Amino acid sequence: MIEAQALTKRYGEKTAVDDLTFTVRPGVVTGFLGPNGAGKSTTIRMIMGLDAPTSGRVTVNGKHYAEHAAPLREVGALLEARAVHTGRSAYHHLLALALTHGIGKRRVQEVIDLVGLRGVAHKRAGGFSLGMGQRLGIAAALLGDPATLVLDEPVNGLDPQGIRWIRTLLRGLAAEGRTVFVSSHLMSEMALTAEHLIVVGRGRLIADTSMREFTESASRNTVRVRSPRAAALRDLLAGPDVTVTSMADGVLEVAGLSSTEIGMIACRRQLPLEELTPVKASLEQAFMELTEEEVEFQGGRRAS
Repeated sequence: MIEAQALTKRYGEKTAVDDLTFTVRPGVVTGFLGPNGAGKSTTIRMIMGLDAPTSGRVTVNGKHYAEHAAPLREVGALLEARAVHTGRSAYHHLLALALTHGIGKRRVQEVIDLVGLRGVAHKRAGGFSLGMGQRLGIAAALLGDPATLVLDEPVNGLDPQGIRWIRTLLRGLAAEGRTVFVSSHLMSEMALTAEHLIVVGRGRLIADTSMREFTESASRNTVRVRSPRAAALRDLLAGPDVTVTSMADGVLEVAGLSSTEIGMIACRRQLPLEELTPVKASLEQAFMELTEEEVEFQGGRRAS
């Protein structure tokens, strides 16, 4: 478990993390989201003891990271996959880490096999592709068989097969009762992996909720309607508080009426319906809506 209480970090006059309080619980994959400059990396660095808070505190499994006698056995982290001695092989990089915690060679080989690096285990890490480097970083995070994992952009550089693999791995680790905390900008993948979300903007907490509640909170009362009589139905549905948008042939998106209300209107006029589906916001849509005012760096419109 990770617990942050009134966590604050200032660099001179800039406040990177502002009175942040949250708990990352075991048993679910928790996604950590926020625009660039939101304070995610600084928060993760404080969790891992790399930066000291200006005020507040953060603990992993009840202790500050530095207080753990064998931290690799408590929390595994992927912060910068390329932070590897380029002259060492993958095997010897992991072995060097293992020896600091009394972890045996068998475990080194286990994690090499787990992340799919057996064929290149004795090649220099400096020659690894971005995806191979990510796999090596994940292997290092798993080396101590920790109860808690903190991963920053774990799918960066992975191919589709690798992305599916890490998704399955993280959900499996959470199902074992581990704490899994994942930061990523890849919304489509986060939507498939995370069950809970912590969202920050300009260093402040703006959401701490389940994935379902987060997307539902951003979903407007919009219904997708398909009918061979779409034009006639559009005229019937339009009103002061109702917006009807024509999509492809025979498809309408209706905001302001429920599926039941639309169905009753169509039934009364004996207009056939082929589809009547409530439209839910995607994670990306919900995120963009919630963080619209929290973006530190915004691009301007292209001049015409």
